[in-house]
Amino acid sequence: MPLYECVFIARNDVTQQQVEDIADGIATLLESEEGSVKKREYWGLRTLAYRVKKNRKGHYMLLGIEAKPESVKEIERRLNLNEDVLRFMTLRIEEIDEAPSPILSRKGDDRDRSSSSRTPKASGRYESGRKREYEEMDDSSEGEEFTAVVEEEV
Repeated sequence: MPLYECVFIARNDVTQQQVEDIADGIATLLESEEGSVKKREYWGLRTLAYRVKKNRKGHYMLLGIEAKPESVKEIERRLNLNEDVLRFMTLRIEEIDEAPSPILSRKGDDRDRSSSSRTPKASGRYESGRKREYEEMDDSSEGEEFTAVVEEEV
């Protein structure tokens, strides 16, 4: 039987359990039609690149599927009818990789890097490192110029 990867994005206001229930429904459908879910990964609540149906975030789920093409069409039909699913994509693949997907492995790396690379920024500087213009002036000379101007006007 052909192998497929199906990724779907559910609305951010549903719970993780509801996302798991959608995946369980797909697994039940496949088992009734002699297919199976070989891999299942919940990627978590992630920020979308742009708004989709007024949502800024979504729950991502990856499924590695072994199924007949007719079963895949039925899965896509059901995902399309489900109001909790924002987007989905199914691709035919040669083999299902049992290792964690790059999304999950990168997620752990990002947490490690972000916590160790945080250093306090120097106060009074832009992120580029340049000083602000008003900091370049010496405080003592600024006061003298002001008093000189006031004395001339009097």
